[in-house]
Amino acid sequence: MDKITELAKMIDHSLLHPTMTDQDLVEGCELAKKYNAASVCIKPYAVPMAVKLLQGSDVAVGTVVGFPQGSSTTEIKVQETKQACRAGATEIDMVVNIGKVLSEDWEYVTDEIKAITDESHKHGAIVKVIFENDFLDNNQHKIKLCEICSELNADFVKTSTGYGFVKGSDGKYSYQGATHLDLKLMREHSAPQVQVKAAGGVRTLDDLLKVKELGVTRIGATATATILNEAQKRFGDGSVAVEENTKEDPSGY
Repeated sequence: MDKITELAKMIDHSLLHPTMTDQDLVEGCELAKKYNAASVCIKPYAVPMAVKLLQGSDVAVGTVVGFPQGSSTTEIKVQETKQACRAGATEIDMVVNIGKVLSEDWEYVTDEIKAITDESHKHGAIVKVIFENDFLDNNQHKIKLCEICSELNADFVKTSTGYGFVKGSDGKYSYQGATHLDLKLMREHSAPQVQVKAAGGVRTLDDLLKVKELGVTRIGATATATILNEAQKRFGDGSVAVEENTKEDPSGY
């Protein structure tokens, strides 16, 4: 695998922003196909469309469950998973019940992750478990989630939804997304077979290369074209023309 393809296959092209129209989603799928990304991570209702658009390509279709707050019942999350898989999704990004994590109700958290993981695997899909680290001040909570995911054979642990905004003392909302400290922590405390996905804040090729050094094997990104155009300039052999000013979702991820 050449360097450009290796980097492209680290990217889940994110198509989750609430304001994205059907036309935006179509263009996003086409962009992911053009750049040979690992997958699109698309809004649940659009999974059948993405499956059709990406048929015959090497780009997987993924979607989200319990997104973005993680507060749905386990039964609803299982039904979401089942419906997504039946529609053709092969990658499921689920959000944990954050309140239950902060309550340290580990039996509930374990049972829920197990239910989604089992349902995903039953359909041949992989599962990525989103911690939403911006809401977890205590590293012990992140470590415990890594241990649970390792025991349950989840395929990935993932930092963030990209929508975990925290209200500051000035009343303004902000979020950090995938911090290097969290990525190191998650890699260190997850079993070797559990991969780490960074979501939120990886917007340049240098960002991607840095998290790759930390053991990350996937990122969620909206800046796919920007990252891979730069990779083509830096690592390409000149056989592929580099495009400038490619339209991308400006909201970041």
